[in-house]
Amino acid sequence: MSSVRPITTGGTGAVSAAHPLAAGAGLMVLGHGGNACDAMIAAQAALAVVAPASCGLGGDMLALVHEPAKGTRAVNGTGAAPMDQSFHEVTSPALSVTVPGLVAAWCDANRSFGKLPLAACLAPAIEMARYGCTLSAGDRASIAEQRERLTSGGASGWSVVRDGAVDAPVTQPELAALLERVGTDGEAAFYDGTIAAAIARVVQERGGLLSEHDMRRHRSFVGEPVTVDWQGGKVEVQPPMTQGVLLALSLKTLQGLSIADAASLDHLCVELTEASFQYRAKVAEGEALLGQSLDIDLNRASGRGGPRAYLHTAGVATADAEGQVCSSLISVFDSFGSCIFVPEGGFVLNNRAEGFTAAPNDAGPGKRPVHTLAPMIFREGKKVTAMATPGADGQVQTLLQILAKIGAGGTDLAAAIHAPRWRSEDGVLLVAQGHPEAEHLNSLGHQVVMRPDGDLCFGGVVCAGFGAGRPFAGSDWRREVWHAVL
Repeated sequence: MSSVRPITTGGTGAVSAAHPLAAGAGLMVLGHGGNACDAMIAAQAALAVVAPASCGLGGDMLALVHEPAKGTRAVNGTGAAPMDQSFHEVTSPALSVTVPGLVAAWCDANRSFGKLPLAACLAPAIEMARYGCTLSAGDRASIAEQRERLTSGGASGWSVVRDGAVDAPVTQPELAALLERVGTDGEAAFYDGTIAAAIARVVQERGGLLSEHDMRRHRSFVGEPVTVDWQGGKVEVQPPMTQGVLLALSLKTLQGLSIADAASLDHLCVELTEASFQYRAKVAEGEALLGQSLDIDLNRASGRGGPRAYLHTAGVATADAEGQVCSSLISVFDSFGSCIFVPEGGFVLNNRAEGFTAAPNDAGPGKRPVHTLAPMIFREGKKVTAMATPGADGQVQTLLQILAKIGAGGTDLAAAIHAPRWRSEDGVLLVAQGHPEAEHLNSLGHQVVMRPDGDLCFGGVVCAGFGAGRPFAGSDWRREVWHAVL
C-alpha cells in the first residue's frame, strides 16, 4: 500500500481521472478557459483513447453536474435495447449491444453546462488518437485476455489490438477523425449517416437487431438526482436506471441505526450492501425505493450475497473556480464490451444488455437495463464533493465505505479513500490484505476471502470538489487513477 495521497487545492480548477493522460486533458481545457463540465468531457474523451477496454464511443456516460446557483442535475447518457419486437433475451454478443449514449451525452452536457465549444473539449483526445499514445496498463493486459473475442468481433486489424499489447504508442486515426466530426457536427456525426449505418451493419452481420432507426431515435435525459440526507448534508445519486439509488437506500438506513450497538461499522455496511442489492431489479422505482426497509442483523452475517463480479468502467470528477462540480463514469460494461468492432470509427460496442436480469429488469424491446454506473455528489453546506469509482456492483460498496468512514467514523476524506476495503461478490466477502476488521468480519460469519489491497475488485476512486472558495481534487492510489489542479 502506498502512502496517503493528500487532497490538493487549486485556483482555476481540479481534475481527477482514471488515467494521468485524462487528468492532463481536463487540465489543458481548464487552462484554455473551460469550466468543470468542459474538463469532464475532455478527460472522458481522452479515456476513450487510452483505455478502450473500459470505455469509448461505443459505450455510455452517467454524470452529475452541480452549479451553485442551480443545484445538481443528472445527465443520463445510456442507450436502449433494439426496438425490434423479437428482442427478449441476450444469447449472443450481437444481441448484447444497446444504443451507445456517450456521444449524445457529451453534446447535451456541453450545451447545458459547458463554456467552450465541444470541438475544443475534444481537441486533446483528437491529438492523442492521431499522433499516438500508450494504452493503460490494464488495457494492455485485457487485449491478451480478450483476443479471441476481439477477433470474433472483427477487431483483429484494429491498431489497439495489433499494436496495443506492448508498451508503445498506438495511433487511432479513425477515432481521431470521428472525434473531429463529433466536435463539428455534434450528434449527427454519430447517430445518423455513415457511423450509424456502420454500427447497425456490424451488429446485424453477427445476428444482432440494433438498427439505424434505433440510433436515430436515441436521446439523453437530463433531470433531477435522487437525494438522501447524510450526516447533516445531502448525498445525490443518479435517478433510474442506475444502481445509485441502492447507495442512497443504504445511507438512509445507516443514518437511522445505532452504530454503537453493532458489531462494527464495516459489518453494518456489508449487511446494508447485501440487503440493498435484493432490490437491484427494482431500481426503476427511483426515489420511491427509499421507502423500503432494509432488515439487517447488527451482529451476525446474513450471507444473503447479491452483488456480482464485473469490474470495467472509468471515472472522472472535476471542479472549477466558479463552484461547478462534476461526477461521472463512462463504460462499455465488460472488458471491450461486446468486442464488436466498428472499423469506420475505430471503436468497439458495449454489451450493456447483459445487465438485464429478472423482471422488472428483464430484456425487452426499447428497454434500458439497470446500470451499474453510480457517480455521486456529497453536499455539506457550501462544500461540494464529487466521487465515482469503477467496479460495477462494487461501486455502491466502495462509496458506501468511504462515506461511512467520513460521516460516521470521523475519518478525513484522503484517509477514507486510502483505507483498505472489502467487496461482497458472488456470496463471499473479498477483504483487502491489512484490513483491520478482516478477522472480526470472519468471526461474525462473513465468508472472508483475502485479496491484495491493490486488487482491481476494490475500485479506483476519483474525487474533486469545491470548498472554502477553491476547487480541490484527490485520487485513489489503486489502478491508474490520478489527479491534478491548476
